[in-house]
Amino acid sequence: MCGIVGAIAQRNVTNILLTGLKRLEYRGYDSAGVALLTDEGIQRVRRQGKVKGLEDAVNEVGAAGNLGIAHTRWATHGVPSERNAHPHMSGEDLALVHNGIIENFQELRVELEADGYEFISETDTEVIVHLVHRALRGNNDLFGALRAAAEKMHGAFALGVISKSEPDKLIAIRFGSPLVIGLGIDENYLASDQLALMPVTNRFIFLEEGDMAELTLTDVRITDKDGQEVTRAVHEFDGASEDAEKGEYRHFMLKEIFEQPAAIQRTLENRIGSEDELFAAFGDNSREMLAAIKNVQIIACGTSYHSGMVARYWLESIAGVPCQVEVASEFRYRKHVVPEGSLFVTISQSGETADTLAALRGTFESKNYQGRLAVCNVDGSSLVRESELTFLTKAGPEIGVASTKAFTTQLAGLLMLVLAVARAKGADSKVIEKALGEMRQLPSLIEQVLQLDSRIEALAEQFVEKHHTLFLGRGPQFPIAMEGALKLKEISYIHAEAYPAGELKHGPLALVDKEMPVVAVAPNDELLEKLKSNLQEVRARGGELFIFADRTAQVKEEPGMTVLAMPPMPELLVPIVYTLPLQLLSYHVAVARGTDVDQPRNLAKSVTVE
Repeated sequence: MCGIVGAIAQRNVTNILLTGLKRLEYRGYDSAGVALLTDEGIQRVRRQGKVKGLEDAVNEVGAAGNLGIAHTRWATHGVPSERNAHPHMSGEDLALVHNGIIENFQELRVELEADGYEFISETDTEVIVHLVHRALRGNNDLFGALRAAAEKMHGAFALGVISKSEPDKLIAIRFGSPLVIGLGIDENYLASDQLALMPVTNRFIFLEEGDMAELTLTDVRITDKDGQEVTRAVHEFDGASEDAEKGEYRHFMLKEIFEQPAAIQRTLENRIGSEDELFAAFGDNSREMLAAIKNVQIIACGTSYHSGMVARYWLESIAGVPCQVEVASEFRYRKHVVPEGSLFVTISQSGETADTLAALRGTFESKNYQGRLAVCNVDGSSLVRESELTFLTKAGPEIGVASTKAFTTQLAGLLMLVLAVARAKGADSKVIEKALGEMRQLPSLIEQVLQLDSRIEALAEQFVEKHHTLFLGRGPQFPIAMEGALKLKEISYIHAEAYPAGELKHGPLALVDKEMPVVAVAPNDELLEKLKSNLQEVRARGGELFIFADRTAQVKEEPGMTVLAMPPMPELLVPIVYTLPLQLLSYHVAVARGTDVDQPRNLAKSVTVE
């Protein structure tokens, strides 16, 4: 990991590469580099730290070329350093960038060292470039050399390679890690995410598993995993490049929090006006497939896992369908029983999350799956292409590592799925119409909650010197409490965890004291009185409470208990709307603590390796 950009053109591509890297900074990284083909050979510049430092170094040496590759690295093998940064080279005439992990790199390294190759980095990537170099001995077929090297490697990899011996070609291969080709006029591009290329093109080809590609000025040649030449679809996007700019906001995360009313509106638009629109949102034949399911298995990671947990409450209470939710990295490596008639639902912002994608591919071994549905923000991603049904959220580009609008649009999509399942299995159409009517209130409700921003900013000051925080919720609000805890730990580096409020007596009360803030979500629902009792347990032990409560819930502020009033709303919408104040709280705490909000340490946006 983490970001790849490549280009071949009749003009200097240096700015294309650097701009692409800047647009991939949101993924998280620790070093960056470029390699450009010049008349003298390959000129490489690498720097530890931010892309700005690389840009300064490139300008200082005047690096330029019509063919080049670039990379932002998120360390897997070897510490963050300039010598471990990509691109890696073998000799002076071959350069390569790599996303992924080579699992058998140690044995390959021993083999290559015995063959006379010297290693200057600690990375698995340097093994690849030497393998390609060895395969090139005696011929100038870079395409064939890369395929030969790939056959010796085990693991996940997306690669871009350039060679002085073939100055008119950029070669790429994709196994387990995403790559997209951008199409220009007498120039072509390569990237790990189409967002990197939006300033220069809106036409893309998504490489499929095992594809290799040869990019020249005027042509793109693709072969599949069997070496057969193939044609892949060209996707055109109307994506607005300005979505990737902060504009008036201090951070992308804050911008994306405030974009949620519009993102939810886009996600619902032309999808909830009628039953036919509802089913059409999931694809052809969705009504028939959903009518036949007997069980739902949801697989996801991180924030997406929390959205799946909320969906489980909805599915079982509204649609009456059993549902299991599991973290993808656990599900894919254990033996599990698949109930007959199961719908396999994957949730991922990027559609390229490695563990989620691997779990999906494993489902084709069982005949008990009724079908596969992807809830995803990226059209053309692997998860979307490999699922029979798809719900595309309309969050738009999400740059901040801590997911905000992707999460709430996932919840909106999952609620629509629940209503579609319920209707397909015979629920009263008037009940479904009422629920869809309630969903239309979401954008305005979210706008109301965003007006609490200044109060939450002031509240955040009370967390700045704290080291731990406990989040509480009951029912569907428990996963929302988990999401609140995840956001706080991700960007403020305060240890936080969430519990169902009814579990306090089973352990967490031992942690409660005046130095540990306790955050609770308290909608006016059937569990409110139970929750109030739980909150008194915290107060009795000197805990400091911060409660987001429905203004009709009669939760009164008192010493040691701060209450922020939330607008009344339909119970169905509570998990989505109550997410917003927890996002704002995490954001303002992180800002007050001076952390890197958009690119928190040690984290990457799109996790495309195990």
